[in-house]
Amino acid sequence: MHYADYKAILSPQNSINLYRGCSHGCIYCDSRSACYQMNHDFEDIEVKRNALRILEKQLRRKRNPCMISTGAMGDPYIPFEEELQATRQCLMLIARYGFGLTILTKSARILRDLQLLKAINEKTKCVVQMTLTTHDEDLCRKLEPRVSTTMERVHVLEVMRDNGIPTVVWLSPILPFINDTEENLHGLLDYCIQAKVQGIMCFGFGMTLREGNRDHFYAQLDRLFPGMQQKYSRSFGNAYLCNSPNHHRLMTVFKEICEQHNIFWKPADVFAYLQTFETKDQQLSLF
Repeated sequence: MHYADYKAILSPQNSINLYRGCSHGCIYCDSRSACYQMNHDFEDIEVKRNALRILEKQLRRKRNPCMISTGAMGDPYIPFEEELQATRQCLMLIARYGFGLTILTKSARILRDLQLLKAINEKTKCVVQMTLTTHDEDLCRKLEPRVSTTMERVHVLEVMRDNGIPTVVWLSPILPFINDTEENLHGLLDYCIQAKVQGIMCFGFGMTLREGNRDHFYAQLDRLFPGMQQKYSRSFGNAYLCNSPNHHRLMTVFKEICEQHNIFWKPADVFAYLQTFETKDQQLSLF
């Protein structure tokens, strides 16, 4: 872990990334890609110095409250969060200044901040987003070795459901020839239905590979799934988008089940839900 100085924390799109890099060890992580210009080892977490002081200044300058998002480029609940509590202090500022929140994680550590999430949701909207990739716990340990298991994440979704906090699931990535089965899709969708998620973010069934994350991913394939790297090379070459051969069939199943259970599934609809700031008075007026 190391510290770095920044002049701003909140992006023009109202997103925050308090940490750069990650220690979860997910074999497919796109954030390793060279295009993000991370000038340090990915596992050497960069912590933004004075992030909370800068964030408070930026929030105070905003004329109107809005949804603040965090977790897109780095998980806000990496193990260092237990000690540093940067995410917790960030949530406290968001709650104090009356902003909404959408937060993406793969970690059950988010339950530590349940009361803060509830406080935000009581005034405006707080959406907890959780990534799910496989309903197979053994496969989960291979794909995402140092993060909460699928069942631990599903438990988080259920806790949020029971506390009136809306949730969205990211169904990604679905790795060709590994977890791109109808059995896996049905298992994950059953969890989503059980947890009463508002939406599921799915850009298709497959993954993306580019400079920086391709070499790491292929090395992990060689270690965990002998022969699979050669299958990827033959099937996709150096392509950025690597669609599953089962993409169309899985997409049909996905759409049908989401529509049966009134779950947002079109990315534009899910993004619109996440980005729309609402006070509780506005939400009640809809009824």
